[in-house]
This record gives sequence, structure tokens and C-alpha cells, in this order.
Amino acid sequence: MADDALEQANGILREKGYAERDLAVHRGPRGKGLLKGNKILSPFSDDLELVLRVVRELVPSDEELGAKIIRPADLRARL
Repeated sequence: MADDALEQANGILREKGYAERDLAVHRGPRGKGLLKGNKILSPFSDDLELVLRVVRELVPSDEELGAKIIRPADLRARL
């Protein structure tokens, strides 16, 4: 299940126009997911299912984001 969520999140990010170096979900310790890359100020870490939800519902497309940087605090505030 965790592998599915990880692959699904990264697939959604690719569909939104992100290269893996710019924004991707990686496996963290104890089943956590890490959303990290050049387009986020610092890694967003939480339960993998929650990270998948954030990617699906809150992360804008690369085109919408433009030159801005995602702030993890902004993502948490919108949950």
C-alpha cells in the first residue's frame, strides 16, 4: 500500500509538470512520506497517505506555481 501511495503521488506530480528534482515524494523513516525538491522551501513530512492527499489537493501545477516556492507551513494551514 505504501509503495502504491508513493508511486501515485509521484505520478500526480509528474502530471502537474514537475521534474523529480523540483518536487517528488520520497520514503521517509517509520512509514513517513517526504515531499521535497527545489520548489519547496523545506521538506514536508507526514504519514504517506496525508502526503498523497496534499499532493493531490493542495500542490498547484508547476505552471500555476511559476517562480514561487511552496512553503510547508502554507500546506499545513490549508489542511
